[in-house]
Formats: sequence, structure tokens, C-alpha cells
Amino acid sequence: MGMLEGKAIVITGSGQGIGEACIKAAARQGASVVVNDIDAGACERVAGEIRDAGGSAIACPADITDWAEAGRLIDACVTAFGRIDGLVNNAGLFRVGSFLDFDPSAARALVSVNVIGTMHCAARAAQVMAAQGSGSIVNVTSGAHMGIADMSIYAATKGAVASMTYSLALEFNGTGVRVNALSPFGATQMTRESGLYFGRTDDPHKGVQAPEANAPVVEFLLSDRAEGVTGQILRIDGGDFQLYTHPALLLPPVHRDGWTGEEIADAFDEHWRERMVPCGVWGMESGPVPSTSGYWSKKDKEKQA
Repeated sequence: MGMLEGKAIVITGSGQGIGEACIKAAARQGASVVVNDIDAGACERVAGEIRDAGGSAIACPADITDWAEAGRLIDACVTAFGRIDGLVNNAGLFRVGSFLDFDPSAARALVSVNVIGTMHCAARAAQVMAAQGSGSIVNVTSGAHMGIADMSIYAATKGAVASMTYSLALEFNGTGVRVNALSPFGATQMTRESGLYFGRTDDPHKGVQAPEANAPVVEFLLSDRAEGVTGQILRIDGGDFQLYTHPALLLPPVHRDGWTGEEIADAFDEHWRERMVPCGVWGMESGPVPSTSGYWSKKDKEKQA
């Protein structure tokens, strides 16, 4: 029996690339799946291939930037399979280029799909899942949200998805609905565009793992084995299984009852200049677990004094 046996799963943008790899993996693990893409032909092809392999799948082309269409997508899963146990918000647009060449229409398109579309589907699915008392939402973010030059617009949208993941995990705590994220890495049209932009014209996918390498993370996060796992971002990169840190305040703070600009400058030079956190994709050793309140409390301040 597969680890997703009996579950009903929707994956957006699953007509190609990483989404296709993940939905086929979910079907092999026993899930009944809804293939979604804005390309109806791609939806039908992937759903047909899953059924030909013995799986259970339907196709539901839909534009997730439309609130009603997002609702229709989630309803299609409930109508076909009686429930929705998992949603993977994989659909996304990519753009690479100098911020000095800012294109407002391109920026709006990325925000519309990557942020608003993810919100639409998450909200529609969460309404059903909360009523069921169970469900798993997996958003798709990117390492770009940590900072990559010439990807500022894309990075901003994926940073929004990461922040959404943390906040929804807190909001749905105790409801049975878990919210996590995948930070994928795989040879897709996005990595091709990026590779060509950065000069890898001979082989833009050189050193990039296959899309299928990301599927095990999604299988886990959608499964009951991930019980108690929420608000986390996971990644597989070249065989390394990684867990992201969350944004955090550096402790202890520098305290005064009031500040002037000059005092801020002096304190920064004395306390923070040598501790500035670098921008970009980097790692750190794990540290102590913070307060479970989700906020830095007065008691925590006293401990740091």
C-alpha cells in the first residue's frame, strides 16, 4: 500500500515539469489525483498517462488567478472523490532580468499567479479541509526568496509564499490542517531560462537534478507520516535533504528607553555591524529552539539580560 492510499490530491500546474512529476508520484503512492494546468491539453495528457498506468486521475483545466475558477478546481476534487486531503500550490511564473529593466505587466502577472493564485487555491481548499478536520497544503516557494541577483520580482513573490506558509500554519494550528512548503530544484523551463540568462548556453540544465527528485518531499508532506509537521520549508538538492530556517530576530537586542539617529549609528557600529546577516542562498548550523509562543516575550528578554 502506498503512503497516500485513499487520499484525494490536487496539484496545480501539474501539466508539465515538477508538478507533473509530483502528481504522477502521488498517484503511484495510491492517491486519486486532480491534474490542473491552464493548458487543457497538458491536463488531459497527464491524467490519461496516470490512468493508463493504473492510477485514478481526472483533468481540471482552470486559471487559478480567478477566484471562481479556483473554487471550481477544488470542487472538482470533492465531486469526483468525495473529499480533498491535499493541495500542492505548484503553478507559477518565472522571470529573470535586471530590475533596472522593470516591466510592470510582467510583475503583475507573476504576483497574480504566484501569490494571488496560491492564495485562491489555499483558501478554497482550507475551507473544505477545516470542515473535514484534516488536510495538507503544500505551497511551492523558492530559494530565490533568500536573495538572487536579477530575480527580484520572482523572489518577492516566493518570499510572499514563504510568509504565507508560516502564517497559515499558525492560523490553522489545532484544526487538523497542516501548511508546509517545498523549495524545488529541478530541470524545467524555468531553470532553462535562468541558465541561458546566466550564460550556460551549451547546457542550461547542467548540474540541475531531474524534476522527479522533488516528488518524495511532496509525498511525505501530503502523507500521514507528516503529522505534526507544519510551517516548514523542505528541499532536496543533489541528494541533500534540507530544512529551511525561518526569519528571526538576532538576540540579544540593544536596549535604550529612547533613541536618536546618532545613538542608532553608534549602537549599530558597536553591536550589529560585525553580525550583519548575508543576503543570498546560504546555510547555518541549527541553534536553540525559540519560545513556542511565536512571539518574543518579556520573559525571553529577561533571560537575555
